[in-house]
Amino acid sequence: MLTTIIIGTCVSIQGNFVRKLANGMVTVRVGETLYTGRPVVATLAA
Repeated sequence: MLTTIIIGTCVSIQGNFVRKLANGMVTVRVGETLYTGRPVVATLAA
């Protein structure tokens, strides 16, 4: 499943979900590289 995470203040990465950590952060895989960051939450349109 594709998941988007935020790294830093303005960098987002989209990759395949790997795992959710105990502190709420999410790890995704892009190619052979793993990235960990805060998940982007979906919002409903008004």
